Amino acid sequence: MTFHGFAIALSTLVGTIVGAGIFALPYVTAQSGVLITLSYFVILGGAVLLLHLMFGEVCLRTSGRHRLVGYAGRYLGLAGKLPVVFSTLFGLVGALLAYTIIGGSFLSIFTGISPFWASILFWAALSFFVIKGIQFISRAELFMNIALLGIFVLILVAALPHVDLSRFESFHASRLFVPFGVVLFALTGWSAIPEVADLFKRDAERRSLDNLLVWASIITVSLYAVFSLVVVGVTGSATSQDALSSLSPILGDGVARLGAAFGLIAVAASFLVLGNYLKNSLRYDFKLSVPLALSLTLLLPLALFLFGLREFIPVLSSVGIVLGAIEGSAIVVLFWRARKKGDRKPEYQLHLSPKVGYALILLLLLGAIGSLIYA
Repeated sequence: MTFHGFAIALSTLVGTIVGAGIFALPYVTAQSGVLITLSYFVILGGAVLLLHLMFGEVCLRTSGRHRLVGYAGRYLGLAGKLPVVFSTLFGLVGALLAYTIIGGSFLSIFTGISPFWASILFWAALSFFVIKGIQFISRAELFMNIALLGIFVLILVAALPHVDLSRFESFHASRLFVPFGVVLFALTGWSAIPEVADLFKRDAERRSLDNLLVWASIITVSLYAVFSLVVVGVTGSATSQDALSSLSPILGDGVARLGAAFGLIAVAASFLVLGNYLKNSLRYDFKLSVPLALSLTLLLPLALFLFGLREFIPVLSSVGIVLGAIEGSAIVVLFWRARKKGDRKPEYQLHLSPKVGYALILLLLLGAIGSLIYA
C-alpha cells in the first residue's frame, strides 16, 4: 500500500476517533484525578484497540458491504441484532447531536454569533459534506488533520509555560467512574472501520488494516494524555467542561480562538465520518433509499437539538456507556461467530483466547453499571 493511501486511511480513522471527546477529557481528569484517568487511558485504550482489531477481522472475513448492524443480523440472528440496532441508532444520533452542540460552541467563540445559531450553521455546513460521501470526506480529512495537528501543537506551546504540577490532583476514589463513559466515547472508532475497509480495493492494501488500527490507537491515546495533562496543569480544578473556556482567562482570547479552530476541525472530521457511517448503515443494513437514509441521518440530531437537548457532557457520557456495553460486547461475540461462519479468508488473523473476550465483556459491563450507579 502506498504511503499516500495509508495516510488517507489513517486520517479518516484518527479523524473519527479524535472528536468531541477530547475536549471533555481534561474536565473528567480534573474531577477524578490524574492517576484514575491515566489508568482509564491504559486499560480502556488496550480494550478498545482489541475491539477494533476484532471488528476489523470480522469485516475481512465477510464478503459484501455491511455495517455493525448488518454483521449482527448475519452472525447473531434477530435476538442479537435488535440491541445493536438500538445502540447504533442511539449512539450515532447521540454522537452527531454532541458534535452539533460542541461544534456550535466553538464556532460561537470563533465568530461571535450565538451558540444556538452557530450550532445550526455548523450542522448545515457538515450536512453538505456528508451528502458528498466517503471519498470526498477522506480527502478533506487528510488536510483537516494536518491543520488539526498544527493547531494542537501551537496550543500546547502556548500552554506549557503555565503548567503547574501542584494543580494535579492524583486520586478521588469517590469519583472513580466519572471518566468511564467519556473516555470510552473518546477512544471508540469502530464505526469507521468498515468505511476505511471500503477505501482498500486490493488484498495487499487490506493486509495493512491491523497496522492502521494500531497506529490510530497509539496516536489518539497519546494526544488525549498530553492534551488532558497540559490543560489540567494550567487550569486545575477550574477546568471547564469544554476545556477551552477555562484556558481563555490565562492564555488570552487569541489562544481561545485558536483553540476554537482546533475544536471545529476535530469535531467536523468526526461528524463527517459518523454521519456517512449512519447513512450507509441505513442504506445497506436497513435497505432504505438514499434520500430517506440521508434525511434520517441529518434531521434526527437537528430535531433533538431544537427540542432542547443541548447539554454536552451528559450526552457524551450516555453515548459512551451505551456504545461500550452493547456494541463492544456484540463485537466480541461477532468475532468468534465470524471465525466459524465467515465466507472469506481475512488478510490478518488475531490469536486470542476466549478468556480475553470474556474479560473484555466483563470490563465493559462492570464499567457501565458502575457509571450508572454513580450517576
